[in-house]
Amino acid sequence: MKLDLRPATSEDLSALVELENRCFEIDRLSRRNFQWMINRAHASLIVAEGDAGVLGYALVLFHQGTSLARLYSIAADPRARGIGLGQRLLDAAENAAREHDCAYLRLEVRPDNRTAIALYERNGYRPFATVSDYYEDHSEALRFEKRIHQLSASRRRLAPFYRQTTEFTCGPACLMMAMAALDSSYRMTRRDELRLWREATTIYMTAGHGGCSPHGLALAAWRRGFRVGLQVNVRGPLFLDGVRSEEKRAVMRVVHEDFCSELEQSGVEDLRGGPLDIPALLAAGGKPLVLISSYRLTRSKAPHWILVTDCDEDFIYLHDPDVDHSLHRQPLDCQHVPVSHGEFEKMSRFGRSKLRAAVVLYKGEQERDQSPTKK
Repeated sequence: MKLDLRPATSEDLSALVELENRCFEIDRLSRRNFQWMINRAHASLIVAEGDAGVLGYALVLFHQGTSLARLYSIAADPRARGIGLGQRLLDAAENAAREHDCAYLRLEVRPDNRTAIALYERNGYRPFATVSDYYEDHSEALRFEKRIHQLSASRRRLAPFYRQTTEFTCGPACLMMAMAALDSSYRMTRRDELRLWREATTIYMTAGHGGCSPHGLALAAWRRGFRVGLQVNVRGPLFLDGVRSEEKRAVMRVVHEDFCSELEQSGVEDLRGGPLDIPALLAAGGKPLVLISSYRLTRSKAPHWILVTDCDEDFIYLHDPDVDHSLHRQPLDCQHVPVSHGEFEKMSRFGRSKLRAAVVLYKGEQERDQSPTKK
């Protein structure tokens, strides 16, 4: 059978919906979903067309600013069995990911879909996570991954993931992930997320809630018994340019001065202001929280905290606590995200001042009985 693989267009919408209904009983993409993927999403929707019309599709989503792609959905018409359609669609998905400079392709599959699992395993995909209650019928999903650019082997370091529950608590979310990675008894909760924010906030950011400064996060971690390193290459209060009110700017200065006074009396270590030696920090058992510009991830010019989970000679891997469902991302899409060293270097400098800021946690030398939240 002759097959033509090509990008989907709006003229394929009706055929795609009919194909979706033939292939799946639950978790179906709607006409509106397909239209979004074709016209607006950062995605590649490939259709396989034969004499009988559209017989299959592969939908790949791209994680902007990273080297990660996700095979969101793949469908092959039951009428086209036995012609290798699944393999051709998978090959097309991998090619689309390579064309977008992606090094990893990830996907989810039902544990009882043995045909699909066999296809993925034959093509070098390996399971790396199981997600409970993933599908509409509450069944779990197996999470597979393949490195489609074979560069070097990575080792994934264990780090739990926590999704920030507000727009302004990326810093506390990252701090909790780092603390949980170093202390198995620590439990990440929303109460502690907000408590940490209250301790570390600079009070005001633009017109909304305050964001957390590296100084405040470092102090919060140190109070809880962790050994902490702090990097800030800009003197004085941070983010003043984003606040118009002089009254609010004055409050931020007072808070910053108070943080600095506490830091002088603490055991927080002062790190150099240049690029962090991520491999050395990880090798020493450190968990680096790094302030980045979210522009390279979301095209929004805002400071944002991420947690570095691993690195190899090709990529730095990170947990991003901001799960944006408008971009069709799920929590698993924001875990161990691969970013090239060059891209990471660009995103870890914020604003006109090229601010570099990081907080690195290590296991504490001794427990602090006075810690208010230590479990």
